[in-house]
Amino acid sequence: MSLKRFKPSDVFTNTMKAHPRCDFVMLEGRTIYNNVPGQTGSRNDQVRNVSSSKGYISLYEYNIDRPVIRGNTFYGNRIVGATMLTGTYSAEVTASIKRGDGPVSFVRDNGRIYPWISKDSARSSFKTVGATSYNNEFEYGEVLTGEYPLKAAISRDFTTDPSSSATTGPKKGVYNTHYVALRNKLNYYSLLSEHYKVSSSYGIKNSQPLNMIAIPSIFYGTKIQPGSVSLKMYVNGAVIGELQDRRKNGELLQVDGAYRLVTGSTSGSTVAGVVLYNEGYILLTGSWPLAAAGFTFGASSSVSPSWLHFGYGTNSGETQIPNNVTHRLTFNGTTETQVMTMFAHAKRGEVNYSTNPTFLEYGQDRTYFTSSNIYEENSDLRLKNFVSSSYSDYSASFKRQVYVSRVGIYDANKNLIGVATLADPVLKKESEDISFKLKIDI
Repeated sequence: MSLKRFKPSDVFTNTMKAHPRCDFVMLEGRTIYNNVPGQTGSRNDQVRNVSSSKGYISLYEYNIDRPVIRGNTFYGNRIVGATMLTGTYSAEVTASIKRGDGPVSFVRDNGRIYPWISKDSARSSFKTVGATSYNNEFEYGEVLTGEYPLKAAISRDFTTDPSSSATTGPKKGVYNTHYVALRNKLNYYSLLSEHYKVSSSYGIKNSQPLNMIAIPSIFYGTKIQPGSVSLKMYVNGAVIGELQDRRKNGELLQVDGAYRLVTGSTSGSTVAGVVLYNEGYILLTGSWPLAAAGFTFGASSSVSPSWLHFGYGTNSGETQIPNNVTHRLTFNGTTETQVMTMFAHAKRGEVNYSTNPTFLEYGQDRTYFTSSNIYEENSDLRLKNFVSSSYSDYSASFKRQVYVSRVGIYDANKNLIGVATLADPVLKKESEDISFKLKIDI
């Protein structure tokens, strides 16, 4: 095997940027993502173990159509490396299995892939486990577990008074944490547009009704591509309004909506909201009517739909959703993939020997002498001549040549870390220079 070191000019990296399309259709509390239908599996209601009707996607798509193994009276009745429960386990194992939850010092096999880590002096843990729980609820040697699939979906968060704590109801004394966390960012982006400002001539976001659409980063990657956002609202299949960020500065301009023009309504602004491209949030403030009154949203009846109603019922817990109103959100994400390109050079006179047994003529003894103290290979081994001749029944002159079928990549300690396999083996003659271009996505 020939080992050669990459020179600085043989290795370089660049960034491949892509803009994947995302399309959400929201109707009657259901969300369809990129027209992906719900798929039932042979072992689960959903192949991906996430609700497709709510627009969820599964990160990494672990546990495809894998069921959870359950016993008669307990959960997770197997242990990694052991057979099914037969009563031969220790008292600790048996008691823990019957309990079905709580800290244990072994790893259960519930039939699914899941992350786990043992509490030790390194004090490694999951982000979902707080410091107090980690210190008080787990002993050293006990196993902390997580769960797959990790899932996400877009959601709507509507508030009538974003910065004030509620005085009544289940959220009494609680601020809208999402909005409060975004206020500094809104003022930060005010350099792009005055419509971002928390307080401006266009309104005061601290006290006005606010419709927030949250988009998890699993959908868009690094950021939402400016100029690609479109929000449409339909009634009985007809568009009653559309917003676009045509200026690429985060402003959502109404570009379609005949009702507002017919009625002569000029309240509000043509800018119905803003997009936070990096944070994955859309904030809508446009309250002007998009159609005549007559719709029921929750407890409110005979209502004219507006941009404050966009995405109504989308993973928000809202009920009494109009069945003839459809919402559609489309945008492009931004993904950046680091690509390493390497050039492996096989110069003239190099890489012209093979360890493949077919490289030698058939019927030769490879060992010349061997004993308890000596091992010596045959130094007169003959290489097979497979040079093609243009004449029939005529053997061409011998030339040292090989067929290169793969290129191995090693680290500084000569550990194999990657293999590039060629679709068709390449003939390498002793008198030729050949360079192989290898690419790895990181």
